[in-house]
Amino acid sequence: MSQPKIKLPVRPRNYRFAMTPLADAMFQLLIFFMLTSSLTPYSLLTVQTAAPPPEQVTATSAPTPNDQTPTPPLEVALWTLEAEKIIVGGQEFSFDSLDALAEALGSDVAPADVTILVRDTARVQDVTTVLARLSTANVGAVRVARGAL
Repeated sequence: MSQPKIKLPVRPRNYRFAMTPLADAMFQLLIFFMLTSSLTPYSLLTVQTAAPPPEQVTATSAPTPNDQTPTPPLEVALWTLEAEKIIVGGQEFSFDSLDALAEALGSDVAPADVTILVRDTARVQDVTTVLARLSTANVGAVRVARGAL
């Protein structure tokens, strides 16, 4: 007599997907792309200026009847900033002569205002160099504007 075959219980197959290796790979890709990509080149950042404060607006207006001393006219120097050079009055100057240009602006009695037109070729480092040199000179106010070619 043959022995009956014993059937083993059939285990249901469990198809599980391990998420840990996938999460590790995604974090590695995220770190790789964060370190190797540059979203905005620094040379293309736009600089926006605010409206002039109210005391500057009243300083350029006509004197009041109580104030009999005439205010001297404000000098405004227009500088055009390009890549590593400044154009003042149609003449090009390098950054080496920037100190002499800044010292020639205005006097202690009537400091000059400077308006800087930043061209598309200028870098952020060029703007900061000019602003740093003007901060030590005798300048009343500095305005920065974007100048198109």
